[in-house]
Amino acid sequence: MKIVIIGTAYPMRGGIAQYNSILYKYLSAENDVKIYSFKRQYPEFLFPGKTQFETGEPAFKIPDDRNVIAVDSINPFNWFFTALKIRKEKPDLLIYKYWIPFFAPCLFTISFFVKLFTGTKVLTICDNVIPHEKRFGDLTLTRLVFSMVNYFIVQSKTVEKDLALFNKKNKPYKLSPHPLYNTFGEKLDKADARKYIEDNYNLKFDTDKVILFFGFIRKYKGLMYLIEAMPEILKSNNVKLLIAGEFYDDGKPYTDKIKELGLENNIILLSDFLPDEKVRYFFSACDALVLPYTDATQSGIVQIAYYYDKPAVVTDVGGLSEVVINDKTGIIINPGDVNAIAEAVNRFYIENLEEKFSGNVKTEKLKYSWEVFVRNIMSMAKK
Repeated sequence: MKIVIIGTAYPMRGGIAQYNSILYKYLSAENDVKIYSFKRQYPEFLFPGKTQFETGEPAFKIPDDRNVIAVDSINPFNWFFTALKIRKEKPDLLIYKYWIPFFAPCLFTISFFVKLFTGTKVLTICDNVIPHEKRFGDLTLTRLVFSMVNYFIVQSKTVEKDLALFNKKNKPYKLSPHPLYNTFGEKLDKADARKYIEDNYNLKFDTDKVILFFGFIRKYKGLMYLIEAMPEILKSNNVKLLIAGEFYDDGKPYTDKIKELGLENNIILLSDFLPDEKVRYFFSACDALVLPYTDATQSGIVQIAYYYDKPAVVTDVGGLSEVVINDKTGIIINPGDVNAIAEAVNRFYIENLEEKFSGNVKTEKLKYSWEVFVRNIMSMAKK
């Protein structure tokens, strides 16, 4: 089958670019696949981070002749001409991920002109149907782009429920959980990983207990609650909180709170986007991942942690509690509850749950394979 993926890819950075590269890798094993990636994802004044581009080498690089850097998210003329280029490829299937309505006009236009008088079908992988941060016009834009879709993949029951609000024509869809991120390199010995971080980031852990918060920092990810929980955690356990992620919100309230609570020696804040080759050190170095989100659909961060056999403390929002099994692969708590975060982390250490949970993760993660995910895509596309 001839397949075209539209979405971010190297040299663009971020979880979706990484996801698309892995999707390309597994789809191309038995199909003719090409990516039409973005040359401009956001206007600079709308982008909340420092740069939209990868600063290092990607974990998996798509061959140059298979990665067409073409799409400009804000230029309607570009959408039309990109659609014409894709039409010449005569794809059987067009695939793109959908996560925010900002991209709906672009994806709608490309889909419309690619499909016009052709047999090309469109499959959308829904990260979000309803965005975390809602804006006027979101629902209209989502209905618009979904009008061009033939098949949907949803990755959690939360997104499945949201899709039902828009899928009034009962177009085919499949619930297929978010696969593991498996391209960042093999797991390292914990001591070696911590030494690497200490040597390369000029810091000291000074404890054998380390928890990790990883990913872009936005209000809905609940990091402030985790920071506020640290004084209570420290009453029972000498824990270091390692925060590795770029601020997509104003960072000052977070740094002010750390100073206000006197946590400068207990929290390591590395507020930069990590290149792909660094990711494995941070997950290998920690005992557990902590995601105190107040809103979620699913999280690729948990799927990185699982690859490295790491348990997770997560809130009961979205699809997080579908992936993390309470008291088996991690601990599930209520969102927005500082005391619950402290109790969960302290219990994790007091009851020595790391070995038990990690062993369960090794078994549980087998269901999140890319082979199964791609098989689900192809079974829908061939109907």
